[in-house]
Amino acid sequence: MFAKTSFFYLLSVLSTVLAQQASTYTDPDTGIIFQRFLTSQFGGFSFGFTLPTNPTNEFIGQIVGPISFNKTGGWAGVSFGGGMNGNLLHVVWPNGNKIVSSFRMASGYLEPGVYPGSQLSSTMYTKFNTTHFSYTFRCQNCMTWGDGGGFDPAGPFAVMGWSQSLSPVGDINNPGSSLLYHDNGFGQFGIDLTLARQAGYAGWIATNPGTPTIPPPPTSTTSAPTITATSTTVLGTYDYVVVGGGAAGLVVADRLSEAGKSVMLIERGPPTTFKSGGTRGPAWLAGKGLTRFDVPGLCNQIWVDSAGIACDDIDQMAGCVLGGGTAVNAGLFFRPPDRDWNDNFPAGWKATDMVAATNKVFTRIPSTDNPSQNGVRFLQEAYNVLSTVLKPAGWTEVVANTVPNQKNRTFSRTPFMFSNGERGGPLATYLQTAKARPNFRIAINSTVTKVIRTGARITGVQVTATSSDGLTGIVNVTPNTGRVILSAGAFGTPKILFRSGIGPTDQLNVVKASTDGPSMIASSSWIRLPVGYNVLDHTNTDMVFTQPAIKTYDFYAAYDSPSVSDRDSYLNSRSGILATAAPGPNAMAWESFVGTDGIARQLQWTIRAEGSLGETGPTMVTMSQYLGTGVVSRGRMTIGSNLGMQISTSPYLNNAADKDVVIRGVQSIMNAASGKNGITFLHPAAGVSAKDYVNNYVDSRRANHWIGTCKLGTNSGLLGDGTTGSVVDVNTKVYGTDNLFVMDASIFPGHVSTNPSAPIMIAAEKAVEKILALAPPVTNVPHFEQCGGLEYTGPTKCVSPYVCTVLNPYYYQCL
Repeated sequence: MFAKTSFFYLLSVLSTVLAQQASTYTDPDTGIIFQRFLTSQFGGFSFGFTLPTNPTNEFIGQIVGPISFNKTGGWAGVSFGGGMNGNLLHVVWPNGNKIVSSFRMASGYLEPGVYPGSQLSSTMYTKFNTTHFSYTFRCQNCMTWGDGGGFDPAGPFAVMGWSQSLSPVGDINNPGSSLLYHDNGFGQFGIDLTLARQAGYAGWIATNPGTPTIPPPPTSTTSAPTITATSTTVLGTYDYVVVGGGAAGLVVADRLSEAGKSVMLIERGPPTTFKSGGTRGPAWLAGKGLTRFDVPGLCNQIWVDSAGIACDDIDQMAGCVLGGGTAVNAGLFFRPPDRDWNDNFPAGWKATDMVAATNKVFTRIPSTDNPSQNGVRFLQEAYNVLSTVLKPAGWTEVVANTVPNQKNRTFSRTPFMFSNGERGGPLATYLQTAKARPNFRIAINSTVTKVIRTGARITGVQVTATSSDGLTGIVNVTPNTGRVILSAGAFGTPKILFRSGIGPTDQLNVVKASTDGPSMIASSSWIRLPVGYNVLDHTNTDMVFTQPAIKTYDFYAAYDSPSVSDRDSYLNSRSGILATAAPGPNAMAWESFVGTDGIARQLQWTIRAEGSLGETGPTMVTMSQYLGTGVVSRGRMTIGSNLGMQISTSPYLNNAADKDVVIRGVQSIMNAASGKNGITFLHPAAGVSAKDYVNNYVDSRRANHWIGTCKLGTNSGLLGDGTTGSVVDVNTKVYGTDNLFVMDASIFPGHVSTNPSAPIMIAAEKAVEKILALAPPVTNVPHFEQCGGLEYTGPTKCVSPYVCTVLNPYYYQCL
């Protein structure tokens, strides 16, 4: 759910900017006539809304959510203002044969706290069956909230939002319980208030005025369950401990073990692909040596069945499993253009420096734009249709990974990391060679809660098992020479750093006040760095068109019940439509614009045969525009009192020049394709300008390509107040430490042009090269950094006019 938009403008361009709209519905159990929003996705959700003919300060609402997802305490909710931030939220969850409800509000991209207003929810009717619950309630004083928020019940139109989660709340008995991220769907919809005003309202209330729910106290009294390691059992000693088995961690662990180092790779989640030890999948894969993660066409299932796969401690969708994003994503695999390195990274990380690392990755994992083993391409209609309009408009057809620098007004078929009709990637390559070495060990279902350090020196990591096959205890690194490398991702690595006393002061104080407080390193040993700043994600803007030649495919239905021919083609020869990624992102396009600030920005279009923004049907195409390299907008990631991670400052379009480029990109596609070769755009609708479309866009901006939270650079964050500068140096070592490194998506200073899996692996290859070239860390001496061309070499060895300055207990510099 996202920011509020002008209701009256939305009314005039309804077909363009609203994801979905409510329609009239009569509830058979109560006879109440609602304007009802309904979606069949994510197990089903609906919200009904009705008003009296002369609106006052109340309405009747009805929330219907799926029991199958909520039986363990998951929740469903509605935003009465459309967006999450700053709007009144009503959240409910089942508890036995009753419904627990509370009003909430979020001041940022944070867990919404209990809202202490005068709102009153009265239960009118509840119903449960084997698949869903229904909660009908009278909502009083629910039209206004906060500092001027609300909607006019006598007006013509309102925008509302919905969300639901399959993750358990902290305490199903407590209306003020902590909540985890809405991982089972969310969106916005419109309600025609003129149709919502019903003459029967007074009679419905008279028949059942409802039983009021006592509001909870204004602050949550519980926290989400947090696993805290307490065991002091030593589990082993290794030259390198690599934390996180995703795109970067698998590369790092393999290359270090190849160099003869003893390596422990610790992954918080379960195995995924069959070769990595996974077993999950539909019945038709049983006994076939395949899991749901091996079959490319099953990747989208995470959006409807993510229990035990998606991270439960962040407010975004991500895979907390072996392989990380490379186990659950669509497998898009691009050679990055030179500017991704040259524009973002310092010396030593420029494009010429990255050639060898790039070749290593693409030698291990060659890309393919035709993954079906019978040589037939599937779901190519969107590519064919677009080629007929882009070429006449001056766009050039290319093979993306042959000419990676050609990223302006070009289009191509999509390259994937798939191999032999299966997912492939680092799980099938880097992990397998590492596992064959006697100096490599892997632990799954084991969470690293923090690094163990004395001042600047890390001696090991604290580990807690998340299941019976996980580890609990301490994993040490080799005395004097051992190192820890955090590869837990853009969310996971900052969390470990915060819990280890490394980060901005405000975040370390949050950890200190949490359940971690008693075991946290003393504040005198905190290392203040800008961890969590510089958050980046590709800014997503969807466009939707329909064209008679397009054919969509129901990958969700194919998960459990593929057609016999599709099943047999895949099982017998790794061929057919299931050998390509769902939902068929088989076409790509790129365009570059110089912003009003003189900075060139890269746009990528990912084109797939499916509807979005509420549009469904067999002839739909969605073009997702990603704003990448050159983007100026940044956000912030923070940690909550329950030690969950969240995006507290949005990284999307908070810079005018960024937004202008997004508008120009939308206009460019409209100019090239609108009304040509049978193409009819539904979003933007006819008559709506690109500027109005982008300015009033209400759907998700999220691409789930999160990077940047532990920025690499030469300007140490230790020189500031813990909110500016860089977190790791050019060798990926955390500033102010002897032997702690970060190598994952979090180190990227700026965003890349394409999907980031390949660039992350390339960076990992480079990082290993740099780390292995370093001399063993020297303990018990102050740290130094370049200063005016001079180096600090000891307490009395600063060259005049520089003097030795103590920046913190572990960092000195000539200033």
